[in-house]
Amino acid sequence: MTLPMTVPAPGLPARVRIHEVGARDGLQNEKASVPTRVKAEFVRRLAGAGLTTIEATSFVHPEWVPQLADAEELFPLVAGLSGVDLPVLVPNDRGLDRALALGARRVAVFASATESFAKANLNRTLDESLAVFEPVVARARDAGAHVRGYVSMCFGDPWEGAVPVHQVVRVCRALRDMGCDELSLGDTIGVATPGQVRALLTALDGAGVPTPVLGVHFHDTYGQALANTYAALQHGVSTVDASAGGLGGCPYARSATGNLATEDLVWMLRGLGIDTGVDLDRLVATSVWMAEHLGRPSPSRTVRALSHKEQ
Repeated sequence: MTLPMTVPAPGLPARVRIHEVGARDGLQNEKASVPTRVKAEFVRRLAGAGLTTIEATSFVHPEWVPQLADAEELFPLVAGLSGVDLPVLVPNDRGLDRALALGARRVAVFASATESFAKANLNRTLDESLAVFEPVVARARDAGAHVRGYVSMCFGDPWEGAVPVHQVVRVCRALRDMGCDELSLGDTIGVATPGQVRALLTALDGAGVPTPVLGVHFHDTYGQALANTYAALQHGVSTVDASAGGLGGCPYARSATGNLATEDLVWMLRGLGIDTGVDLDRLVATSVWMAEHLGRPSPSRTVRALSHKEQ
């Protein structure tokens, strides 16, 4: 396989933990039902490629996200993977109960930085949604679970436009105060640019939200996902969300296109000399395999380039 030349850049993390979201965020918007056995095999292949954090599914009501209605069936099929964390999304107390009953020990809540998206995604105001999450986070922590807080629309909102930095900081601070161990900053519609990323991370520093608890979650709508990731790395962020093959979007924001492709991220990080523990050959093969099940080619440029060379 062709590999990038390794030329380290100063001031970047030595290692990046990739938070793989393909099995949840990547598949949630697929219209055709993906069989549970295929999803389970997808998770197993991702683990086999060296990914150690793989978001497995979401315990939302089946009417909200029909593609993930099989969470109770899927999670036990992958729960025994050695050395792999399997976070799951929980929208409320009922979702948390379902997840904990199956032994989930890493959960995530999904907040919004804007009123419009909170209403579209959660059918609540921003403050009402935070009030719902507070007991969920407390109960999860009491059960010994690690809690991640997603913050969507951190940089732009399809209804409200540019999102003020102070608004994002307020939501992040609230999630930290209620007990979230980790936060993921989401560019849900892919409009961020590196300057915005630096400004938000600097503001969070000033508000007492430390960089080590932050992850970044970029969509590639305008081709900025890798540039934004690099800006975050320069600030010291060492957790990056990505989706194998570039799968995914957001069912509540039609302008949201695919997530940053894990393969594209690994290619860049390898070229920078940053360790990820990921076997790019096996990851590309996994995304090609999933693309065949979905009946369309992978949108990842790295997958297309490397799979073409192997033909």
